[in-house]
Amino acid sequence: MKEYDIVVLGGGPGGYVAAIKAAQLGARTLLIEKDAIGGVCLNWGCIPTKTLLKSAKVYEDIIHSEVFGIDISDKKAISINWPKMQERKDKVVSRLTQGVRVLLNKNGVDIIDGFGEVIDKNTLKVNGEIVKTKNLIIATGASPRIPDIEGIEEAIKNRDVLTSKGILELSEIPKSLVIIGGGVIGCEFAVLYNTLGTKVTILQRSGRILGNVDRDIREAMAKIMENKGIEIIYNSSVERIKGSQVTTYVNEEKRIVEGDKILISMGNVANTKGLEGLDLEVTLGGIKTNEKLETNLKGVYAVGDVNGRHMLAHVASAEGITAVENIMGKESKINYDRVPSCIYALPEVGTAGLTEDEAKARGHEVIISTFPLSANGKALAEGESNGFVKIVADKEYGEVLGVHIIASHATDMIAEAVTTMELEGTVHELAKAIHPHPTLSEIVMEAAHGAIDKPIHIYRG
Repeated sequence: MKEYDIVVLGGGPGGYVAAIKAAQLGARTLLIEKDAIGGVCLNWGCIPTKTLLKSAKVYEDIIHSEVFGIDISDKKAISINWPKMQERKDKVVSRLTQGVRVLLNKNGVDIIDGFGEVIDKNTLKVNGEIVKTKNLIIATGASPRIPDIEGIEEAIKNRDVLTSKGILELSEIPKSLVIIGGGVIGCEFAVLYNTLGTKVTILQRSGRILGNVDRDIREAMAKIMENKGIEIIYNSSVERIKGSQVTTYVNEEKRIVEGDKILISMGNVANTKGLEGLDLEVTLGGIKTNEKLETNLKGVYAVGDVNGRHMLAHVASAEGITAVENIMGKESKINYDRVPSCIYALPEVGTAGLTEDEAKARGHEVIISTFPLSANGKALAEGESNGFVKIVADKEYGEVLGVHIIASHATDMIAEAVTTMELEGTVHELAKAIHPHPTLSEIVMEAAHGAIDKPIHIYRG
């Protein structure tokens, strides 16, 4: 029987990062993973979708090459090699997951490939072997939520209905796709397949997509997506699925929507199988944790999607490090108000901090300043001028409360906002910071100038 200081259950971005950090801090560490190291993000989520989106963007640029002064005499000769795209995606995934396993080994983390069943908070069983631990970090992730819709189980069995994992494994690009759910994942897949030529329809149960995103950003993204040809049907209540047909009621009017494939994208459910031996406190979102990421059981922590706080890979990694630091005696916590969130569409969305509505609801008197990409030299040069930045700041001191960006590189640019808020920075400091020219990052500086007085490169009387 082997004994460890820390056992990590689950090898996704929360689990493997926690395991590496634990080993670096001198803890004897074991990582247990039943499927693939890297979890959903590396294998079936973040990385494969972004790899395919890059291919889709290249295709889009070629189709519109005349905009850049490059004439292609026969556009019909340009075709998508879907198997090659999939092959490239698989190579990228394989390289990253192999690299993570090497890092674990180099840092001295023991790895067991198998399903870990928790007997009690200090005892686990995996592959028939008993393992003892002083501390347990649960990082088992989450799985797509399957809603209670008539006919859905049969449709899943027949592969008419797919989850976010299945939609990446198609042997050919569907001519039409119905997406049930207009959240981040649904919108990313909508943009991906629309760019590749698929007719995409989103069925959204409320009157808006991207419900948790700042109002101006989500409204702008809806317009951009609709201009690309994506149909968004709001206030849609799905009643039944039969084959590839969806019966839905839109404002009490019955409609039939059909696609070659149907994607279910209605959130996730925490993976708690194998944890029955623990008397864990659970909420609707997942396993309840305190600011140290500790559960109601001393020495048992839950990080990543399984705790339901923020189902984002980078949050899982930060939580993994935080949990380990607390185990090893260092006081550590996360300020979730400063967590960045990204939407990998065309263009991208990067957000961090409070939305305008959230800031007002918390009692802030706010300054709102926006600056369009259409007034940015780099954006015009690259032909990517669709978008803007929005800064939400406290009026009294100018402290930056939130930054929200639509731009071709928004997911990279948002890091500046996170750093500023972590340092409790102000719009005065953002405006004073010299930004390189020409870059898209200048729009953040211009918006900061607008919050103080007026931006330089657009006229406001």
